[in-house]
Amino acid sequence: MSRYTRKSEVLASSVISSTNQALATLMDIWDGLGIKEEMRLQRIEEVKKHIEELFNRMIHEEREMKDRIEKSIQFCRKQLKTLCHDLSIDEYKIDENMTILQIERDLRVRLELLAKQKNERLEELKILQQKDQELCSDLCVTPYYIPSGSIPSLVQLEELKEHIKVQTEEKRKRLQVFSTLRAEIRQCLNEMGRQPENSLEQDAICEDEEAFFLTPENIKALTVLKAQLELKKEALLSTLKTVSEKVQSLWELLQVTQEEREACQKISGMSIFEELRMWESELARLDELKMANLKQVILKIREELKDYWDKCFYSPEQRKEFGPYYCDEFTEDLLSQHDEEVVKMKLLYEKCKLILDAVAKWESSWTQFVVLEKKACDPNRFSNRGGTLLKEEKERAKLQKLLSKLEEELKSRIDTWEAEQGRPFLIKGSKFMDYVATQWELLKHQKEREKQDRAQKKEETTPFKTPVKRPGGPCPQVTPSSKSRKLNGTTNSTMSRTNVTHSSASLTTGKVPLATIKEEISKKSSKETIFNSTINENL
Repeated sequence: MSRYTRKSEVLASSVISSTNQALATLMDIWDGLGIKEEMRLQRIEEVKKHIEELFNRMIHEEREMKDRIEKSIQFCRKQLKTLCHDLSIDEYKIDENMTILQIERDLRVRLELLAKQKNERLEELKILQQKDQELCSDLCVTPYYIPSGSIPSLVQLEELKEHIKVQTEEKRKRLQVFSTLRAEIRQCLNEMGRQPENSLEQDAICEDEEAFFLTPENIKALTVLKAQLELKKEALLSTLKTVSEKVQSLWELLQVTQEEREACQKISGMSIFEELRMWESELARLDELKMANLKQVILKIREELKDYWDKCFYSPEQRKEFGPYYCDEFTEDLLSQHDEEVVKMKLLYEKCKLILDAVAKWESSWTQFVVLEKKACDPNRFSNRGGTLLKEEKERAKLQKLLSKLEEELKSRIDTWEAEQGRPFLIKGSKFMDYVATQWELLKHQKEREKQDRAQKKEETTPFKTPVKRPGGPCPQVTPSSKSRKLNGTTNSTMSRTNVTHSSASLTTGKVPLATIKEEISKKSSKETIFNSTINENL
């Protein structure tokens, strides 16, 4: 700074020197010309006036320049303050060590830079708001709010970008859901063979995705529409299944040829609605044929009905409750009654299938158990070799355990069923546990009766022997073992008669516990099997 000051001072001194030299030259000229003092003074006054005017003009111009610079500085400061506020940045601070010219230039450059940032932000905001508006219009949501006329901050621009990103992802998800729903709805309509019936269905299958507003309400409406169409489709399929089952049932009843059946079953490329119409047409034809063959059809239905009665373990009394089964006047009304009864029994069987299958398993196991029980009491099996008796005993014990397990499971299931239905579950006219107890009681009674019959036959076939007088000599001593055998024989005979009486009484009264009956049968069968096996081995 001092270097520039010295140069200016030197230059100023040279200006003064040049002025003095010019004045001296003018004095010499005036001396040579002989100009008088008054003229010289006048001329010097003119020179002074020109010099003063020049300096005054320059001073005025420089002062004006200074004023302009100071005003520019004030203007720039004001604009910078406004821009900093609008751009949400800190105010610009001036270095007080700078000159006025440096300050003005620095402020002006800073102002241009912030003005450029302002324009860039406004342009970016315009582009982002356009994207946001399009997305929000498609999704029917509120756009990101930035006050009109304001300059967005960097934070606001970032938040707007994030908002656009979120909405773009949301649109992608909704568009994916819409595309999936549209494809499923279109497929469902095609499978059912029907055209769109309302504006929502038409919009749902429209190819132009932009024509459908991806609002949550519209997506929900499409979901509901798809569910409704699925229900209609399921209803059609259920009806189709019912009709086809009726047709197949009538095929069996009417003994329709295989060629006619295959002609109806060869279906390809048909919608559910068209297929249903075809089966309904076949059903109508078979109904006409059925009416023309009432007796044959009713007899076939009776066979089917009897099969369901057997599966449901109906007693003769329960079967007699359906009187039309025993009617010989084959009319349409009789056919209708048989159809209704078959449907009722079919529903009952399907509803109780698990229980009925378990009962059938118990019946089968019981039949095998009874066969083994009869073998255990058969005297002719003493001739069997190879451990057959022990194998049968193991099989019998295994079946007895299986029967007990099945009875427990069935009792639990039936108790639950009766609690839900509010009525008893009957097997051949009796409650299941009563039926089981009766079977065990009958088995016990049958075994005792067979034992009595064998004892009676043995007494009848044994010839009467005349006592022979023993020769002289000492009387044979009766050993404790022979006496015991005799006593045991008498005791066993007495117990047998007592058991028969008790069995008959218990069968009549039904008060003997089921567990007691099982235990008695098991003990007797085991003893007989072991005893017979021992005899067989000794033989």
